Amino acid sequence: MVRHNNQLPNNLPQLQNLIKRDPASYKDEFLQQQRHYKSLLAVFTLRPTDFNKSLDELVMFMAQVAHCYPGELATFAQELTNMLQTHGPVLDKDMRMTFCRALILLRNKRLLTPTDLLSLFFGLLRSQDKELRKFLESHIVSDIKNLNSKHKDAKLNRNLQNFMYTMLKDNNAKAAKMSLGIMVDLYKKNIWRDTKTVNVISTGCFSKITKVMVAALKFFVTVDNNDSSDDSDSSSSDDDTPNTREVIMANKVSKTTRKRTKNLKKVKRLVEKNKKKKNQKQSSNFAALTLIHDPQGFAEKLFHQLEKRHERFEVKMLTLDVVSRLIGLHQLIVFNFYPYIQRFLQPHQKEVVRMMQFVAQASHEIVPPDVLEPVLRALVNNFVTERNSSDVMAIGLNAIREMCTRAPLVMTEDLLRDLAQYKNYRERSVMMAAKSLIHVYRSSMPHLLHKKDRGRPTEASLEIVARKYGEVDAKEFVSGAEILLDTENNESADDSDESGDGEWVNVSHSENEISDDENIDGEDEDEDVNDSDDDNEDIENTSDTEGINDTDQSISTQNSTTKKKKVISKKEQLAEKKEKAAQVSSMRILSDEDFKRIEIAQLSKQMTSAKNRKRPAEPEESSRGELVRLKDIENIYKKRKHDKQTRIDSIKKGQEGREKFGYKDGRLNPFSSKTNREKKKTKNFMMIKHKAKGKAKKSFKDKQIALRNHLTKLKKMK
Repeated sequence: MVRHNNQLPNNLPQLQNLIKRDPASYKDEFLQQQRHYKSLLAVFTLRPTDFNKSLDELVMFMAQVAHCYPGELATFAQELTNMLQTHGPVLDKDMRMTFCRALILLRNKRLLTPTDLLSLFFGLLRSQDKELRKFLESHIVSDIKNLNSKHKDAKLNRNLQNFMYTMLKDNNAKAAKMSLGIMVDLYKKNIWRDTKTVNVISTGCFSKITKVMVAALKFFVTVDNNDSSDDSDSSSSDDDTPNTREVIMANKVSKTTRKRTKNLKKVKRLVEKNKKKKNQKQSSNFAALTLIHDPQGFAEKLFHQLEKRHERFEVKMLTLDVVSRLIGLHQLIVFNFYPYIQRFLQPHQKEVVRMMQFVAQASHEIVPPDVLEPVLRALVNNFVTERNSSDVMAIGLNAIREMCTRAPLVMTEDLLRDLAQYKNYRERSVMMAAKSLIHVYRSSMPHLLHKKDRGRPTEASLEIVARKYGEVDAKEFVSGAEILLDTENNESADDSDESGDGEWVNVSHSENEISDDENIDGEDEDEDVNDSDDDNEDIENTSDTEGINDTDQSISTQNSTTKKKKVISKKEQLAEKKEKAAQVSSMRILSDEDFKRIEIAQLSKQMTSAKNRKRPAEPEESSRGELVRLKDIENIYKKRKHDKQTRIDSIKKGQEGREKFGYKDGRLNPFSSKTNREKKKTKNFMMIKHKAKGKAKKSFKDKQIALRNHLTKLKKMK
């Protein structure tokens, strides 16, 4: 039977469909097309700049059916590769794109090794065809992602990274920048997240091509939010934080008094503050900067390049940002960095707030205070002066606060007390910034502050010890673990009480011990009640006790002995707690519930006031070594002007949940009838017009008539 509609030699899509179904039956037609392809390819090599439509269709046809005839098309991929390598820059852009698509098809059918194809495509990144470069970049990223989806091929990744390292040194700016962009994408997609990738990218920071250098610097500056460990940490941290109810139970709040409600509000603020601290620690991620092999050498090279090369101001700002992050994170020592940035700390300087941010990021405890002191003096002299505006002064104080949070030893006592005087400044923004600086030194070095600026004492403040330069606070125990020992003793005591038979036990003690215990208990109760008293009341109490001492000498001697015992117990209290905490930490493994109980106890320490009046303030852990947020310096207290719509929205928001203003219906049953007086308010005016007329002021004649009628009525009633 002869088929008159046989168009297989010319209809390549139909032939492709039939070959995929039955390769053996259509092998002759395929060989005919292969011979035609080879002849067209030989002609095309003579004039590679021209577009050949027949060759374009045949190349895609061969790539589609290559898996059906692997023996016949064994050299097909090599022919296309040689064509792109020899005539790549001069090829017609459509033919070049077709050859690349055909090679990608062969790679997807696993007829081509990834190293050969990717090395070819990296070489084609030098071409001037922008569309081709974007296409190749997307394929390289997706191909490497698919290669590392199930398991990571370390050998293949190492070879590709070595090839990219050579590409970064390429003279072609477009190829170098494109290869750097590919590595950054692979890092952000969590495919190549190892030290070699980061260190290869770091070499781009020293490239002679400005675009490559800027792209590498931006990689280290941008915050990476794709870390999967943050999600697990945040979910677990929410479960571990104590809530307000547990803290109330820990403090045994039973009766609602004004003092206890005030303490409860303070607990809520402390819990929210701890949650914010944990969220801030998770938000800033320095995974890339921590993977650099030699951070000290890297920072010194970057700073040396900054001094030698004459780049634009924006590029200098990027370099300063990376150097400051390296210094703060790894606690490096680069002494030349601080005098260099000190000359930019002027109110009229462009991007001066970011300069302050870099100074704060580069400050840490290992830097000697003598090196940082000129920078602090420059901030104080140039910003915190009354010849500047209040906003400039507030921003300067905020920058000083962020700097002193990370390096508190840079501040001197006289300078701190001078800056603390701005807490009474007429502008609220300056006043709030000065109070924030005072709060920083309450938690780190309260002895530098004036006594009235140290605040109310708490139990947690007794544990604060100011560290000297180079001193490391190495804990040998879990702080606050002594609470576990106390709870166990209480539980064992309760068990022993319950297990007893209820018999009386005779205990011998002297009358002096009873009197001493009563005195101590009485003093404790008095101090609990009078924790919020002022110093004047203390002076009056001392004068009263002096009068009592004059009248009764025996009572005064007993009070003096109990006070001496109490002072000794206060001095030994911290040492005793440390011994208990060390005992608990060394004898048992703490569980999550134990840590939760310790955290509740630490919060209660911050809430309850101390017995003595010498106070370091509430301890607050500083986020040293982390990223300094720009809004921490720029955020000044200022009353903004709002438009009419904003004011209306704020008014409506304040009215939500408030009781309705006006007459309150006092009926217990809302469906019951109302009084005539209430109904009168809803009636039409024309209905009560004759009654409303009587409310008007009566004339003298009307009053006489009304009086006469009243008298006649009384006579009739008699």
